[in-house]
Amino acid sequence: MAEPEFAEAPERQDPPFVATERAMLDAWLDFHRATLLSKCDGLDDADLRRRSAPPSSLSLLGLVRHMTEVERNWFRRCLLDEDALPLYYSDDNEDGDFDDVDDADVSADFSTFRAEVETCREIAARHVDLDAIGKRKRREVHDVSLRWIYVHMIEEYARHNGHADLLRERLDGVTGE
Repeated sequence: MAEPEFAEAPERQDPPFVATERAMLDAWLDFHRATLLSKCDGLDDADLRRRSAPPSSLSLLGLVRHMTEVERNWFRRCLLDEDALPLYYSDDNEDGDFDDVDDADVSADFSTFRAEVETCREIAARHVDLDAIGKRKRREVHDVSLRWIYVHMIEEYARHNGHADLLRERLDGVTGE
């Protein structure tokens, strides 16, 4: 099966064993971003949309859409205090990023993910100090440091990459790191 260009994963770079804190955080976050794309690599639109581990409604496309929203939330809304509206969910449809994949434009969603990741890399790079403070405004307002955002993003990707690994194995038996 020909690989769709939009889902092609970049080559993952192993994070360094010794580096500055910032270089280490950037490397691990990029490793996990690439891991998610690698779980989608080579699949067609139908497989990317497929909920392969019933009764869960998770799909690989849903995970990509969700992580697009997570990137957008922490780097744009929280760190920059930007009014970045949700792309895939709403107050009336809180799980739209996961649930509304049946008719989604897969190519557009992968392009959006890649663009959002690039925007978030640029935002992070503009903040030299890991102690830069943003505001989490969900439920209660909390100060959050850029360091916390990095660690949380790595945790969020790691958790969902575990889901992606299981979904991919259920689709075609492919496993891996």
